[in-house]
Amino acid sequence: MTTQHQTRPTAAAKPVRWAADAVSTMREGAGLRLDYSAQSLWRVDRIIDDLRREGTPWAAVAEVLRGLGAYAGEVIARQTGAEWWSSGGEHWLRTPDGRLWDPIEEARRCFTEDGSLRLLCRDATRRGI
Repeated sequence: MTTQHQTRPTAAAKPVRWAADAVSTMREGAGLRLDYSAQSLWRVDRIIDDLRREGTPWAAVAEVLRGLGAYAGEVIARQTGAEWWSSGGEHWLRTPDGRLWDPIEEARRCFTEDGSLRLLCRDATRRGI
């Protein structure tokens, strides 16, 4: 029997680790349980909103945003069968219908009030338009 991580492309290694680190950090640091469900992305959007409203400096939040974006990507991957792809240090998802998604960039956009990981997941899990 192979594990999910063994069958996924090597591009998934870093985002899967970043997502797991975000889950652990949120559980240990904030007492929040993230369960890789689409519903949990409501909490993630609120966490990012709170960081912005508290005036957290970009340098202090950049790694957290990367982890939360990777977490959202893993939610999408688990629901759709999407695969992580990477090029030039950037990571994005390709859903089975061929669409590309950048949840890490979307997390950054959330921090500037111009994005939503919950809505990105909703759009990505809809069948091709």
